[in-house]
Amino acid sequence: MNSSYRPRNPGHDYYGKGVYLITLVVRGREPLLATFTSENSCEKLVPTTLGEELLRFWGETSERQAAHGNHVVTHACVCMPDHFHGVIEVLEPMQWNLGDIMQGLKAACTRQWWQMQGMAASNDRPNSVDLGNPNIPAWLRAKAAIHLTEGALVRHLSKKQRQEYYALVGRERRPLFDDNYDDTVCIDERHRAAMIAYVQDNPRRALLRRAMPDVMRRCLHVRLAGRSYGAFGNLFLLRWARRIQVQCHRKHPTTGQPYEETTDYARQHDRWVAAILEGSTVIVTPSISRGELQMKNECLEKGYPLIHIQKEPITPYWKPERQRFDACANGSLLILAPWGLDQMPDVDGVPSDSDYSCFHNMNHLAEEICSFMGEAKIIRR
Repeated sequence: MNSSYRPRNPGHDYYGKGVYLITLVVRGREPLLATFTSENSCEKLVPTTLGEELLRFWGETSERQAAHGNHVVTHACVCMPDHFHGVIEVLEPMQWNLGDIMQGLKAACTRQWWQMQGMAASNDRPNSVDLGNPNIPAWLRAKAAIHLTEGALVRHLSKKQRQEYYALVGRERRPLFDDNYDDTVCIDERHRAAMIAYVQDNPRRALLRRAMPDVMRRCLHVRLAGRSYGAFGNLFLLRWARRIQVQCHRKHPTTGQPYEETTDYARQHDRWVAAILEGSTVIVTPSISRGELQMKNECLEKGYPLIHIQKEPITPYWKPERQRFDACANGSLLILAPWGLDQMPDVDGVPSDSDYSCFHNMNHLAEEICSFMGEAKIIRR
């Protein structure tokens, strides 16, 4: 089963104090935790019965862990149709690690899911392997002959073997969640506030994506000027009559001043804004230098049409942060992420996978996009 999780943070102390944004994903991305409903012509997201149980378990985490000597507190949480977000804080070093706590939560939810289907817990039901079936792999037949209950059998399987086993026994006997989970480690108080705001904002974001699919499109491969990009946002911006690249030096080539503080930058800025206000003009930039970043932020704040090129790939479950997400919802933003950026040519003898070459090549891509006159081709949504 493929997972959308990022890898855990190597070297981080998961027994120590910290704040974490946790994401649990339902196995197979089934929408079991929440559903969209309409009430008085207004759509909203509400937890299912299973989702309500998950929220209850999450709310009881502090009390349950206190019984084991672990001092934690839970903050914001939300059930989305196929995943769960929650913020948890470890107040003191623990005997358990964060993974143990999350495994306990996942196991409790899986037992609840099985109970709702009328099934006993895995330790109380016989394994479902038909030893007489010639299509059962030999390794599974051998293990099933030794471990008679499903719980004991699964505990003695490797991760790969469990995946094969779940494929054989069917959906209803599988754990509720993917094997792994995602944790984002909080850096500081500002990051903590952003984590909580992200969790609280998730339903609104989901409703916006449903309400305005044309300007909130995610495409994994869009063919444009002979290159492949991941895309998120309003693809119609690629059809606008005029696209202008914003590219600035970090320092003025003559005076050495920060370029964004010079009169030359001010004149360029005025020309960009005038072109935007004339209509049918889109700004294109990777926003690397401070001057480019200032122009990108002005576009986001004022709703000016913008194509933003980013280094980070756009994957099946990637989403932009709130400011860019809202700009997409307004129809004023398209985010493009080139595939194979590290395979573009070296710049000034510097390897292509370095930041120096990546940044120069991203500005080259912005130039290509501005001069592109064809039709973007969606290869994979």
